[in-house]
Amino acid sequence: MSIVDKPAFGLTAALLSFVALTAPALAATRNIVLVHGALVDGSGWRGVYDILTRDGYKVSIVQQPLTSLDWDVAATKSVLDRQDGDVVLVGHSYGGTIVTQAGDDPKVKALVYVAALQPEKGESTAQLLQSMASPTNDIKPTKDGFLRIDPAKFAADFGAELPKDQAEFMAWSQMPVAVAATEAKVKVAAWHDKPSYAIVATDDMTINPELERWMYKRAGSKVTEVAGSHAIYISQAAAVAKVIEDAAEAAK
Repeated sequence: MSIVDKPAFGLTAALLSFVALTAPALAATRNIVLVHGALVDGSGWRGVYDILTRDGYKVSIVQQPLTSLDWDVAATKSVLDRQDGDVVLVGHSYGGTIVTQAGDDPKVKALVYVAALQPEKGESTAQLLQSMASPTNDIKPTKDGFLRIDPAKFAADFGAELPKDQAEFMAWSQMPVAVAATEAKVKVAAWHDKPSYAIVATDDMTINPELERWMYKRAGSKVTEVAGSHAIYISQAAAVAKVIEDAAEAAK
């Protein structure tokens, strides 16, 4: 090797050393797919999205129609198809039912449930909610076969700790969920075959926290309890993002 070649060799060695040192961090699953629940849309994930993208993750948000479980699962799988590698799939509320079935996609390496339903194969959202009553019972059917919360009760039921103007806007921009979607039974429970993480919202007034604990224990999920309402993914975005990142780091 000539003297001219030595600096290039030194630079190459330094770059290789840097890659070796950073390889464990880069080996983590970098794709995160977020699935919203009933009565809301994907914009509520903004705080979690901002944290995850800042930390180097590629984040995609599903905007499912809430018209049927099959359509909601199809919308989620469409987003999964666009990912360029392994995925951590995250669901809030009814979104937990969706990710339980959509999570059988081979790209999905871990599931995260955020104050979410976690059905067994053959169970439905409605079946689980009826098995252990929520602290309130303000979700009512409409004449055209959907479910919604009286806007006057939305803040107290869904996000008591949210700023008043934010909760009011969410109340009047609800995405009602089809009754048929909540009654549909999941065809597969992906948490049987993939690691799952779960967050109990200890002040949840929409899903009974005891139901959350029961489902997550049944599934053997790694559980984190966080003080907050059903809207914990908004009000406690940092805590939720931390659990998602833990799942991604473990899914190497």
